[in-house]
Amino acid sequence: MLLGELRRWGADPTGVEKLLPHADRALEWIERHGDRDGDGFVEYRRTTDHGLVNQGWKDSWDGVNFADGRLAEAPIALCEVQGYVYGAYLARSQLAGEAGQEREARYWAERAADLRQAFNERFWLPDRGYYAVALDREKKPVDACASNMGHCLWSGIVDEDKAPYVAERLLGPEMFSGWGVRTLARDMGAYDPVSYHNGSVWPHDNALIAAGLTRYGFTEHAQRIALSLFEAAEHFDHRLPELFCGFDRGDYPAPVPYPTSCSPQAWAAAAPIHLVRSLLRFAPSVPRGELCVAPALPSGCARLRIERVPVAGTRLSVDVRGDAVSVEGLPEGLRLVTEPRGRNSSYAPRAGEPGREQSA
Repeated sequence: MLLGELRRWGADPTGVEKLLPHADRALEWIERHGDRDGDGFVEYRRTTDHGLVNQGWKDSWDGVNFADGRLAEAPIALCEVQGYVYGAYLARSQLAGEAGQEREARYWAERAADLRQAFNERFWLPDRGYYAVALDREKKPVDACASNMGHCLWSGIVDEDKAPYVAERLLGPEMFSGWGVRTLARDMGAYDPVSYHNGSVWPHDNALIAAGLTRYGFTEHAQRIALSLFEAAEHFDHRLPELFCGFDRGDYPAPVPYPTSCSPQAWAAAAPIHLVRSLLRFAPSVPRGELCVAPALPSGCARLRIERVPVAGTRLSVDVRGDAVSVEGLPEGLRLVTEPRGRNSSYAPRAGEPGREQSA
């Protein structure tokens, strides 16, 4: 997934070619070892009585639970992990298509399409209007309403007809604290605003959710998340911490610090940059000869200028004044596009091109 993204930003094809065998080893691991039981989903379970019980980004012992608060038992297939795999399959298809390997491009596109169909059949909870956070050891949906499904928007694995429900749930009062999206909805059995993964707000988590919302066209939702985090940062001396508590903004005039939160922390430090990218709808596609910059800045943001953005071996400057966009240093052969490409294609090729399954 990362290698495909780097190539879209203009990474040297020779360097990509050298890294590709290692990416293929990772895909081999996914299909041979990551999917333990052959059901098409990647799951985890520790092999000894030591180590982490949960092995997703929410790796605390109680980080994966049912709506009533019961803990899920491994093997566990997390919803966002299936999205990451989907993104990896699409990226591999894209790289194969660019190399003229049409059979391989079709194979990985078909793998992505099959995974997307199976995911939306097994993880979607139609009576709840959101995705299960995981499947447990008995393949039962773990029905807690959690922020993980926002990562599924980011990867593009969510069906178009389900995306509006996910967007509304993420920004609803049970999930959105006013300072950001909580890791777990406050009407869930395990909710605790001072829990590490069951009700707190994580900046990096929110940045990925905002990117996913932008991708599906929910720009106002993404703007709300971005502005809430920018405002939260003002209370942390403009350094977002690893996480903070999930208390409601209506009850507390400032975000409540989490006692042992790391600051500085790499994920949190990257979050504002990713939020700005989402608001700009900044999507390079160097192999296609395009750079999409279609700003969706919040009202009141009169101007935004970013300098020394690395694209295609050079450095660009992007300047936005109202609805006007200018890019300085655009290399020859790269065309500026200022209209979004339907469902924002920041992380995947467009529909109809090699590497993108038609069902998307």
